[in-house]
Amino acid sequence: MILKETLRGVVKSQRENLAMPEKTVERDDLKKIDMEIPFALFISGIRRCGKSTFLRQLMKKTDGFYYMNFEDPRLVNFGADDFQKLDEVFFEEYGSRKFYFFDEIQNVPKWELLARLLLDRKKHVIITGSNASLLSRELGTRLTGRHLRHELFPFSFTEFLKLSGEKPGLKTFERYFSEGGFPEYLKIKRAEILQELFNDIIMRDIAVRHKLRNAKTIREMALYLMTNVGGEFSYNGLKKMFGLGSVNSAIAFVSYFEDSYLLFTVPKFDYSLKKQIVNPKKIYSVDNGLSKVNSASFSENRGRMLENLVFISLRRKYNGIFYFREGFECDFVVKEGTKITKAIQVCYELNESNKEREMGGLSEAMEKFGLSEGMILTYNQEDEFSVNGKKIKVLPVFKWLNSV
Repeated sequence: MILKETLRGVVKSQRENLAMPEKTVERDDLKKIDMEIPFALFISGIRRCGKSTFLRQLMKKTDGFYYMNFEDPRLVNFGADDFQKLDEVFFEEYGSRKFYFFDEIQNVPKWELLARLLLDRKKHVIITGSNASLLSRELGTRLTGRHLRHELFPFSFTEFLKLSGEKPGLKTFERYFSEGGFPEYLKIKRAEILQELFNDIIMRDIAVRHKLRNAKTIREMALYLMTNVGGEFSYNGLKKMFGLGSVNSAIAFVSYFEDSYLLFTVPKFDYSLKKQIVNPKKIYSVDNGLSKVNSASFSENRGRMLENLVFISLRRKYNGIFYFREGFECDFVVKEGTKITKAIQVCYELNESNKEREMGGLSEAMEKFGLSEGMILTYNQEDEFSVNGKKIKVLPVFKWLNSV
């Protein structure tokens, strides 16, 4: 429980901080948000990807709002009983408003009750959080059918170019390819920013939140997976490698990485859901810069780095991403609704020694799913082939990124 005057001080100081001028990049996702829809809007994403700045940009689209960032250390004892006092302070200081913006609200127990109450009062609620399943569980319990999720990622290539004021090309792509898209890191270029971010995610979002004592093992597993993006893993293999008590521990740890948006798993495509679950999965990282700074060997394999960047670019738009393997392998097939609509192969450099393998995997996927066109994405090659009457385009990733 917190004193009302303490809350007033927090509200006013946070509001003053919002009013401070800040040079920001307008996010591409802004155009996807309907502020008037009568649902709670949940904006989720990894720490430091720009969620708070995104909220500020949404605030500018309103005629008045309330705001509270629950990561403020002065609110460490804030509980559900304090919501009424907070609402009174909001009204006393800023009059009647219909938009409520809450940053990192998952820190407050039973926050979903407040969201439900505000929706019942015809208010608009926009909240952020950095843990996907925790918030989803609470939203699903109290706000079934009354919430929408929007995922925010570190900067896209187009947003990276907005920040630098440069034009798209191989030179600017090389920097994005290597540095990634975390806004603060791109502005200051200090490795400590991404190293501390990684530590915060491991400790605050995973070890502390899930009451885990073996933070060292969690950290080592995360680094191992980040170093091996694009590679397959099995839960049993992780159990043995890190000396875990059971396969369930490995499953739980990987799910925590995914919940915090640090890592993503990609299953092998199969029409059988049971086979999808038991088949080995592939692993990808949320950001090349984050992986490079925290893993000495990540940048040694530029092919894997390119594949990782392509995955994240696809993941911004699609949830149904798989890899496909029969005789050969296709890196990504994309499922929209009930159909596979895209087949994409990633190859840093297409040459005579790997052409048969790369085109073979893509051709098999195209044949399997009845696709007339497929794509091979490279670092800096452009070409076009016809295989069995089907078109295969070869395109540099930096050109493809403008069309995703």
